[in-house]
Formats: sequence, structure tokens, C-alpha cells
Amino acid sequence: MSAGKNDGSKTIAIIGAGIVGVSTAIWLQRDGHKVILIDGKGIGEGASYGNGGVLASCSIVPVTTPGLLRKAPGMLFDPGQPLFLKWSYLPKLAPWLIKYLGHANAADTKRIAAAMAPLVGDSLSEHQALSAGTGAEAWVKPDDYLFLYRDRAHFEGDAFGWSIRKAHGFKWEELEGPAFKSFDPAFGPEQGFAVRLGDHGRISDPGAYVKALGAHVMASGGRLIEGNAEAIIEEGGKVSGVRAGGETIACDAVVLAAGVWSGPLARQLGLKVPLESERGYHLELWEPNIMPRSPVMIASGKFVATPMDGRLRLAGIVEFGGLDAPPSKAPLALLEKNIRAAIPGISWKHKTEWLGHRPAPADSIPVIGESPVMRGAFMGFGHHHVGLTGGPKTGRMLAQMISGRRPNFDMSPYAPSRFQSG
Repeated sequence: MSAGKNDGSKTIAIIGAGIVGVSTAIWLQRDGHKVILIDGKGIGEGASYGNGGVLASCSIVPVTTPGLLRKAPGMLFDPGQPLFLKWSYLPKLAPWLIKYLGHANAADTKRIAAAMAPLVGDSLSEHQALSAGTGAEAWVKPDDYLFLYRDRAHFEGDAFGWSIRKAHGFKWEELEGPAFKSFDPAFGPEQGFAVRLGDHGRISDPGAYVKALGAHVMASGGRLIEGNAEAIIEEGGKVSGVRAGGETIACDAVVLAAGVWSGPLARQLGLKVPLESERGYHLELWEPNIMPRSPVMIASGKFVATPMDGRLRLAGIVEFGGLDAPPSKAPLALLEKNIRAAIPGISWKHKTEWLGHRPAPADSIPVIGESPVMRGAFMGFGHHHVGLTGGPKTGRMLAQMISGRRPNFDMSPYAPSRFQSG
């Protein structure tokens, strides 16, 4: 399944063994290269493990839409809203937050969506192509994706976002009242209107899926170093190795795909990326007595409920508080309260909780491409809420660039050079 020929086999070190890292590794191996994965926690243990599990191709509209500046303070002070802040972290967060909120306008929202559409718009087919022949295919499930609203007026309040999706070719069916109830009777009267998008999908166990992809990389001759990358080594302006886990690993190129932990190494590559952790929570309800038919985004609580193997996973809360603070109880309590409101009568055998870190660049566009100051140093991080969705395409594009081929769409919106420090 090689995507094309290259000018000779290279050895590529990939820092980060989440969905972006393993996708890059698989596509590089198909091009005939040798790969070394470097990750302090092993394969698929970060955001790739705990995400919402939806292949959310339509999720091209950023959080920073017009009106966010007006709404955000009220959301922070309302315990029923899905936005949380550890106030002691605010002084450190402030420079990033000012840049982030500066994009909450119509022009930037449309520009960001235009950058995201080619990256995530064909996610299902990208996952199918990535996983083919790896043993991980079983976890890729074609499915609908539903957005649930109280009623049509509630839906029309999101008209700007839906107009952007329509402009990028997304089509949907609107289910109202009895039509929605007959499609999926799981939901209570609070949810009276649904937007049903086809050609989406879900991963029925994201952690197991990424681990299976990683196992295929190893079975195909890859190497895993369980240690933290400390430095990227250069000779004459070109990558020559990576120092990690107490050893120096020689390589012809390096891919930095360490999610929110990519910032310090990016600085070594001449980039000052305004990158923060969007602390994301999930709550898993095991053996629920009611299971939705398809993954759903419940607009009133801005969270996703995804059917998975043996459990229903709830995800989507945003909390700002950095990498080191312990988990908060309030976001998990809100997820449980919201699912009880959406699916009255739901019960489960037991539940599990998780906190992870989504990598959030201030402009909501991932960093994908070669360093402007060090040849052979490539980056693929900063996917916000759509890392699982966009991981396979990102990996394919990075493999193409490393093999000396040009991806078939404009890569300039993702260029690392936009953060080059002067």
C-alpha cells in the first residue's frame, strides 16, 4: 500500500506515539522508511486514549466563534456550563488567552474552518486507509453523527456555524419531534430536534485502536523507546539525531508529534508556539441500560456521547488549568448530570473517569510541516478537539513531505513558520 516511491530509505524518529505519531509511522513504513517511536508513556496513552471517539469530519468550526467574548465570562461563573478555569492558573494563561480570544470573529472563524476542512473532511476514509491490513480495522465503525438541540429555535441559534459547514459541502438531514423520536427513542423530551450527518464514523475503543496500530508498526520493523525526548540534535542546520531516554538516536529526520508537550522542543526548532492544554475529561458508563444509536453532540451541554465497546463514553468539557493540577470533580459531575437530563432513566453497572490534555494553539490550527530553521525537523501537533479525526491525514501528509512529495492541497495554513521567533 505504498503511497509512492522515495529516493531511498531513511531512518525517522517520531516523538510522540499517539494517533498522529503512529499514523506518520505507518505511512512512512509503507514508503520504505525505518521508524523509531519515542514516548515516555508508550503507545496511545495520552489524548489518543481518552478522546470522544468520533470521526468528526464536520467539526471544522472552532470554539472561537463570534460572540464568545461576550459569553465567556458568564460561562465561567455558571457551574452548569462546560467551561472551567482554575483561577490560580489565570496569570500564566492570560497571554495565550488574549491571542486565542482575538480570533473570535467571523473572518477568522471562516479562515480557520477553511484550513480544517481538508484536514478532517474525509476522516472515515483516511482511517480506513490507515488501518487496512494492520489488525486495527475492527475498531473503525462507519456511522452517523447527530447534533441534538432542544428545538428548531435552539438549532437556528447555531446558524453561523452550520452555514460554514454548508459552504464546505456538508449535507445533513433535520429530524424534528416524532421523526427524531422514531430514529432514536433513547432521548428524553429535552432533545426535540436533531441534525443527522452521514459519512462520519467512530472508533469503538480509541486506546485499543491506537495500540493496535502501534503494534503493527513494531511488527513491521519499527522500534519503540519508552523515554522522554530531551533534545533534537543538528549538524550543519540539519537533523542528525534525538536525545531520549539516556541515549542518542541517530536519524535522518524527526517528527515532533507530542501533543501539548511539543512546545519546549518546538522552541529548539526556532518556533514560539502559543500552546496551552485544554484539559479534557471523559466519563465512561459501563454496561448502560440505554445506548444511543449513534454518536451525538448534545448542544445544550456541548458534550459528546459515543457508543463504545461495552460502554458509553461522555466527553467534551473544557478546563484551563495547565498540565500539573489534579483533576477537578465539577466537570465530571456536570457530565453525569447532563447525560441524566438527556437520557432519563439511564443507569449503568460502574463508571470510569479520565483527564487528558488537548493541545490548543492560540489560532486553533495545527502545526504541520518542516521547521523553517532546521532541515529534516517536521512537526504535527496542535489539533485541539480533532486529533483523532485528523491524525491519519496529518500522518499521511508528513510522510509525503519526508519522502519528498508534495501533498495535494495547500499546506500553508499549517506552516510552522507562522510561529517563527524573531
